[in-house]
Amino acid sequence: MELSAVSLVIAVIALAISIIALLRKPATPPPGERSESVALRLQAYERLVLLTERIALPNLISRLNQPGISAAEMKLILTENIKQEFEYNSTQQLYVTPLSWDAVRNLKEQNIMVIHQVAGSLPLDASAADLNRKILEVVMSQPNGNLHELVSQALNHEAKKLM
Repeated sequence: MELSAVSLVIAVIALAISIIALLRKPATPPPGERSESVALRLQAYERLVLLTERIALPNLISRLNQPGISAAEMKLILTENIKQEFEYNSTQQLYVTPLSWDAVRNLKEQNIMVIHQVAGSLPLDASAADLNRKILEVVMSQPNGNLHELVSQALNHEAKKLM
């Protein structure tokens, strides 16, 4: 379990660095950019904030919880839902800064990694409730707060620069 804890800490640090870089980089629209373009960019940020909320592990667990299934089935449901939500919103990367998109992509990858690591640490006969409880424990124990909140704050910051 030490190796998974180290990889989780490294992933959290990488995400934190990308968010800090995102917050420091000014996102001024190029000269002559039309108001329709700004509206599209703001809408993209809005959709990405919604995406971060939808793939936040506590929100996923409360929305997708199915009593009576195994941890392996729940792992599959959670990871597939994250991937579908991300793919559905992937075109938004055209309208946001590369750092904003990287933060969202890193959040997706981080959440999937947490699900896999927690599921891998459970016995084979574990229930979905066991998996969900352990995931929530990991999320609550993160030293830098909830990652989805950091990404949401960074996206909000970028959107406010456009207004």
